[in-house]
Amino acid sequence: DPTAKILGRLTLNPRSHIDLWMSILIPIMTYVSSAGTFIFGGAKPVPVDTFNLRDGIKDLALVSVVGPLTNVALAIIAALLTHLFYPGFGFYEAAGSDLGGFILTQIVRWNLLLAIFNLMPIPPLDGSRLIALLLPKKEAAAYLSLGSGPFGFMILLFLLFFPLGGFSLMGIVGNLIDLSLRLLGF
Repeated sequence: DPTAKILGRLTLNPRSHIDLWMSILIPIMTYVSSAGTFIFGGAKPVPVDTFNLRDGIKDLALVSVVGPLTNVALAIIAALLTHLFYPGFGFYEAAGSDLGGFILTQIVRWNLLLAIFNLMPIPPLDGSRLIALLLPKKEAAAYLSLGSGPFGFMILLFLLFFPLGGFSLMGIVGNLIDLSLRLLGF
């Protein structure tokens, strides 16, 4: 799919990747609303045109899973290196041992967080494209349209920071990270 190239997004120039909502407004809102303890943001999503794919929604789901799988692969590699260089250390022991341990464990933690976060079935995250595979075409299009513009991220941020009826999305993400760390031998 040449869409990213056509739109000038195959560049290391950060200006091409800045998004008003994800790069400016949401980081400011999360920083202010958390009293300076948390900041969250991102860049423009990678543009993909389903008309350039052979099987539309199915291929879009495959494209969407590549990012989270890359994060999982990086987390596994960093975990293996942590076990190699810090044998017998737990995750937090390795993190507090020296700069190398800290860097390796942060690579593990952040890549697990990104993989889990991106696989959430909330548009416009990658997990929503996997869920769209299970829906009829009309419903899949309506579901994915929730992710256009800032609406999907506003829903996501609300669910992350404001638990509803005992349901905490942040708690689920934390539990999944803990489970993933155990699976990685920590």
